[in-house]
Amino acid sequence: MPMGGLLPMFNSPPGGGLGSGLGGGGGGSIGGLGIRKVAGPGAFRLTEKFVLLLVFSAFITLCFGAIFFLPDSSKLLSGVFFHSNSALQTASDHKQGLGLGGIGVGGKGETEGEGERAAADNLAKIREDHERALREAKETLQKLPEEIQKDILQEKEQVLQNELLNKGNAGGLPHLDFRPPIGAIGREPTDPEIRLKRAKIKEMMKHAWDNYKHYAWGLNELKPISKKGHSSSLFGNIQGATIVDALDTLYIMEMKEEFKEAKEWIEKYLDFNVNAEISVFEVNIRFVGGLLSAYYLTGEEIFRRKAVELGEKLLPAFHTPSGIPWALLNLKSGIGRNWPWASGGSSILAEFGTLHLEFVHLSHLSGNPVFAEKVFGIRNVLNSLDKPQGLYPNYLNPSSGQWGQHHVSVGGLGDSFYEYLLKAWLMSDKTDLEAKKMYFAAVQAIETHLIRKSSGGLTYIAEWKGGLLEHKMGHLTCFAGGMFALGAACASPELTQHHIELGAEIARTCYESYNRTAMKLGPEAFRFDGGVEAIATRQSEKYYILRPEVVETYMYMWRLTHDPKYRKWAWEAVEALEKHCRVDGGYSGLRDVYLKQETYDDVQQSFFLAETLKYLYLLFSDDDLLPLEHWIFNTEAHLLPVLRKGGQELEENHK
Repeated sequence: MPMGGLLPMFNSPPGGGLGSGLGGGGGGSIGGLGIRKVAGPGAFRLTEKFVLLLVFSAFITLCFGAIFFLPDSSKLLSGVFFHSNSALQTASDHKQGLGLGGIGVGGKGETEGEGERAAADNLAKIREDHERALREAKETLQKLPEEIQKDILQEKEQVLQNELLNKGNAGGLPHLDFRPPIGAIGREPTDPEIRLKRAKIKEMMKHAWDNYKHYAWGLNELKPISKKGHSSSLFGNIQGATIVDALDTLYIMEMKEEFKEAKEWIEKYLDFNVNAEISVFEVNIRFVGGLLSAYYLTGEEIFRRKAVELGEKLLPAFHTPSGIPWALLNLKSGIGRNWPWASGGSSILAEFGTLHLEFVHLSHLSGNPVFAEKVFGIRNVLNSLDKPQGLYPNYLNPSSGQWGQHHVSVGGLGDSFYEYLLKAWLMSDKTDLEAKKMYFAAVQAIETHLIRKSSGGLTYIAEWKGGLLEHKMGHLTCFAGGMFALGAACASPELTQHHIELGAEIARTCYESYNRTAMKLGPEAFRFDGGVEAIATRQSEKYYILRPEVVETYMYMWRLTHDPKYRKWAWEAVEALEKHCRVDGGYSGLRDVYLKQETYDDVQQSFFLAETLKYLYLLFSDDDLLPLEHWIFNTEAHLLPVLRKGGQELEENHK
């Protein structure tokens, strides 16, 4: 029914009506609504104006009431007014791609079926949003008041972070004056024999890289026997792990063409906008670490930009009641969880404790303090807890902020936490006194409760389970020899030599774990019980997956002592790798190092290029290549500069 039939005072004067007044752009409209003033005898009386005002007030109230009181109304409105257009536009784009440009949208050839499907999609979206809003409301009502308050605080924090990140994205990253890094390219060794050995390791890198490029380019890793790509669930749908992991190794080996093609792939194809669950730890040490290292070597902005972008995507992992991050994170939804096997939903010490170096550098390069704040928050939680016998258990519940099962290991589940305490102190130009204190207190507890000597005189690091020792040492634990030696100079004077000797003893034990196998490559774990020493006794511990920890310790011991036995031991490892792990399609791990005949696992791990070959190359290089006083290696061997107190960490101060 026409409005005029109901309200006589709305009858239009000649020459214009309400419709033309609302739709026209003429001057003198009321409140911008386009209702024209009428002069002369036909003008509205005061009472008519009052009724008109009431009607429009009711109309506006009705509209705004719908907006503010319908459940999740903003999402409903976006679904009604915007979703259909975007859906139709997507359909149009798809048609354009098929060469159907003549079929458009919005009255330009759209079929009736497409319109019905769009309407059905809209209704489904509205229903879904409505149901989700009801679920969220129900869940909120079931929470305790303190939990609701905590959720509110987290939401506020997230809003603030997003504002900071959006501000940074809008204005770009802060300008940094890049100076050539110290010791990124070293001299050729003067000793001809050492020069030949270093050249051989570079050739190994080329063999591994060329086969990855030929058979698995753009994928995460290579299956060198099958000659195809391999991808672990650790990376979700992110691709290119070997490319990013190998960047700094390619650079320091002066493999310029290979580095260039890796950079070009990253510019075009490295994508973190994936709907997939990833390991926060693995993605951080390999992808974030690799990109940061490449930036510090070259100053190329693509590496800094990608590193910060990925760092931002990892931040939701910290949205836990304690601030201890989840182990697993969906990069699209921001939903995190822990490994289901990890002591009642606990986070793992080696995972949440191995973010510090990279996140401090992310703050340094982005100008956003949130990254550093997150990892210092982890430290605050750890310092608030009692440590059993001064030891750090491997499990910490992110909801309660309390320890899980009291299992302590300097190998798997715990290893790199201790490494990062020492390296945080060194990377800070020795200003992070808290890290130094935590490191040396932890080492003292490890010496007291975990380090033992076998009847044959081999020093090893056992595992501690609720007060009982398991006399097992993992290949991963072998990094500790290099760590003890690296930290020796920071120890009190009476302990400096002791820590060097401790590092040397661990290096010898790990060498023996290699030397006592048929293939001269070490098992995943070895034991000191039942009359055996440095030998794997269980089939599940006899494999070797191209791990770097033993040659990592050799490298540090060589740099800090220049004892020639470390180069000798390292070369024996090179010969064993060439004899038993090299295949036509690259390098493969082994299922049993005690057999005389190889049984391959058919995986060329990305860390073989990032760590194993890099540490071997450094072993046969002069000390001017990546000098330890200027560079820190993350746990994936990606190099990060010491952050000098004067901000000159990248300055080339030698001729």
